[in-house]
Amino acid sequence: MNSMDITEILRYLPHRYPFLLIDRVLSYEAGKTIEALKNVTINEPFFVGHFPHHPVMPGVLIVEAMAQAAAILSFVTMDTKADNKSIYYFVGIDNARFKRPVTAGDSMRITVNLTRHVRGIWKFSAVARVEDVVAAEAELMCTVRDLPV
Repeated sequence: MNSMDITEILRYLPHRYPFLLIDRVLSYEAGKTIEALKNVTINEPFFVGHFPHHPVMPGVLIVEAMAQAAAILSFVTMDTKADNKSIYYFVGIDNARFKRPVTAGDSMRITVNLTRHVRGIWKFSAVARVEDVVAAEAELMCTVRDLPV
């Protein structure tokens, strides 16, 4: 299996600070699965307001991190990279569940499995864990669309 450092991740994802939520790809197999890492630090911009007295990573950002891992898996599966001519959209989230808060200091390990790819719609099952405990899980749907010229 393959891995990616942040330099290679930046070639696959158009996201940049403060919205890039993948720090490392631990392993991936094109067309099947990816395992990625997000190190959550107290310096994250969302902790200023969520919540100053108890820093908790917002659930929507946990799901976004899972979607970014899914995007990388899609791009390596298509043997392409992000560009300025198209965009990778979220088109659906099903069965999202949040089971454990993710807080400053946590390393969130994200596993995404490709379950289906039909007519440009990618479906995934995703799980985010902290210390082998499930923090969140969801079924994701995404698509790549051309941008208007």
